[in-house]
Amino acid sequence: MGANTSSKSPPFDENADVTFDHFEILRAIGKGSFGKVCVVQKNDTKKMYAMKYVNKQKCVERNEVRNVFKELQIMQGLEHPFLVNLWYSFQDEEDMFMVVDLLLGGDLRYHLQQNVRFQEGTVKLFICELVLALDYLQSRHIIHRDIKPDNILLDEHGHVHITDFNIATMLTKEIQVTTIAGTKPYMAPEMFNSTKPIGYSFAVDWWSLGITAYELLRTRRPYHIRSNTSTDEIAHVFRTATVMYPAAWSTDMVSLIKKLLELNPEKRFSQLKDIQDFPYLSDVNWDAVLQKRIMPEFIPTGKAPPQRHPGDPDTGKEHRHV
Repeated sequence: MGANTSSKSPPFDENADVTFDHFEILRAIGKGSFGKVCVVQKNDTKKMYAMKYVNKQKCVERNEVRNVFKELQIMQGLEHPFLVNLWYSFQDEEDMFMVVDLLLGGDLRYHLQQNVRFQEGTVKLFICELVLALDYLQSRHIIHRDIKPDNILLDEHGHVHITDFNIATMLTKEIQVTTIAGTKPYMAPEMFNSTKPIGYSFAVDWWSLGITAYELLRTRRPYHIRSNTSTDEIAHVFRTATVMYPAAWSTDMVSLIKKLLELNPEKRFSQLKDIQDFPYLSDVNWDAVLQKRIMPEFIPTGKAPPQRHPGDPDTGKEHRHV
């Protein structure tokens, strides 16, 4: 799937061909603090999407305009099987509209709260799908900075899709990224340098993936870090805590998660090649994973919660900019 596809329109291009009138509104599936989310069908192709309304006035009042536009700018250039892709964007006097992939399987936080026990094979496939997405983002010089179960949506077949680029950033050779941003329990150790800000890189997302994988398998995180834990306390936790790995887990899965939860970013698994060369994953057909030909063991059923807005405050909003 090419990144520079002509099917996309630039964010809020006044001359864009696609408008609100090109879609039929089928039903509302949720309401966020910025507006509502609807299932829509494009009139010509009959393809289904989620359409998100962002109220301009509320955006201005909450000082979120810059963030919304930055997120749109980042999403505009992206297209990948394991992302929630933005396809069209336009506006009227009151609202900005974003048309994105429709995913009805709920997010992984919802499934954890429903006491779903994810089996090791399921988490192994999730990791494979997510590292392909992270590798793609890396190729586009993007650090997501908020990988966590809340921001991983399932489609109806159980494949994962990363959403919410609200605090994503571009990494360039010229500018070092030092801003502390994210959700504290999922943030990498190098983001909490208390003496002086140090630059960090793509490896922070791979740490967050390690925390997420551990949490999916154990229904709790490896470190006792909360949204209100101070930076100094967090640094102390990383220096002193020992991560416990249940005896029931395979030694291969433990080894993989340890490589993702390596405190030193230089030694941490943070590239697709690291994962592909790892013996535990030597049997993986990566082309089949990319093409979604490997069927997940966990298929979401029942009524999942509505798909959230891109950039909409989620459960972790209060501690995402720390």
